[in-house]
Amino acid sequence: MAEAVRHDKTARQLRLLSDALDSGRLGPVRRLVNTLSPAEIGNLLESLPPGKRVVVWGLVDPEDDGEVLVHVGDEVRESLLADMDTDEIVAAVEDLDIDDLADLVEDLPDTVIDEVLKSMDRENRERLEQVLSYPEDTAGRLMNPDVVTVRADTTIEVVLRYLRLRGELPEHTDHLYVVSRRHQYLGRIALAALLTHEPGTPINKLVDDEQPAIDVGETAGEVARQFSDHDWISAPVVDDNNILLGRITIDDVVDIIREEAEHQALSAAGLDEDEDLFSPVRRAFRRRLIWLSVNLCTAFLAASVVGQFEDSIAQLVALAALMPIVAGMGGNAGTQVLALMIRGLALGQIGASNVWTLLRKELSVALINGLCLGVGLGLIVLLWFRQPGLSLVIGTALTINLLTAAAGGVLVPLTLKRLGFDPALAGGVILTTLTDVMGFLSFLGLATLILLR
Repeated sequence: MAEAVRHDKTARQLRLLSDALDSGRLGPVRRLVNTLSPAEIGNLLESLPPGKRVVVWGLVDPEDDGEVLVHVGDEVRESLLADMDTDEIVAAVEDLDIDDLADLVEDLPDTVIDEVLKSMDRENRERLEQVLSYPEDTAGRLMNPDVVTVRADTTIEVVLRYLRLRGELPEHTDHLYVVSRRHQYLGRIALAALLTHEPGTPINKLVDDEQPAIDVGETAGEVARQFSDHDWISAPVVDDNNILLGRITIDDVVDIIREEAEHQALSAAGLDEDEDLFSPVRRAFRRRLIWLSVNLCTAFLAASVVGQFEDSIAQLVALAALMPIVAGMGGNAGTQVLALMIRGLALGQIGASNVWTLLRKELSVALINGLCLGVGLGLIVLLWFRQPGLSLVIGTALTINLLTAAAGGVLVPLTLKRLGFDPALAGGVILTTLTDVMGFLSFLGLATLILLR
């Protein structure tokens, strides 16, 4: 329900913006744009064709430029940066958090990167270099080194005095982190605890040491899973020696979850989640041609199977009308299983300990569905063509293909992952080819053996 409301709101904003732009009235556009959050502005910019996007981008409050750049895809960001000079880019990114700046800096021209680094003080420059030293999609790349730490041998009064002198806290600060003299992570203390206990209370009596720290090399997907499992707002990041390096906050994790969902949805169609909705024709053509060429090759494989039964189809024309049903049903059933598998793999729910149980379950479901649907389809074919043998063949072939789809839906993504390929990207093509080939082979083969021998 909330998702539908958000989509309706975006569509309404987009319509208002387009109407105002078409009329040439920029005042209403400026007022509308600057009532939105940076994330909402980024979403709207991605929804606009290039001409209107440039106009709206020029109306965004310069103070929001950096945050907006963080919330758009790589292609859109590239087009927006192309319309900015060096001084504008430096001004846009200078107030970003280190983790957000790390996301942007590698997309900037080298000359701009040099200017950005020169504009930073030594401490922040070293923090940025530290974050950039870690691989993408790891906790080290997601973390913000700006953390507030306290020692266990102090009191609440001392900590509160320190916080007043500091003047402000990083965003999403719900806990302070307790560290040793060597800056090793010992635990955390909630801000609420500081406000509800006596000033003289020692910090070591309030330390919560139950929250585990996240290893700096942990994958982004695993970080998101831990946040989801434990309902964290923030979490500390440590190295192999338990030295506190930074923290990850919930806003970064929400971005991970959204990106993974987009990746799964678009990869299944052979698309890049960072592709601009209004990407230039030439660029979109090149990207999609490769994927479509792969599909064309697999289609020839299925066609070659059909070609082996030309004589059978010529003798019984009904086969040509019915064979797409068996292949199509198998493809649909396989897609259902594949979707569940990709989700389970992404959440870490599938492993060697339960894969065979899962396979048996899916084969059982496929067998029951195959028998039920096979009987129903067989009766329809019997009423249509008045051929009991043809009814038996198509019902049997459907059951065989649904079993194939279930086995393929489980084993194909597991095999791809074992080989180092992305199941979301390649699984659909392989599985569809498998069910097409088996659907045609089982139906036409059984028809040849039973009806035309």
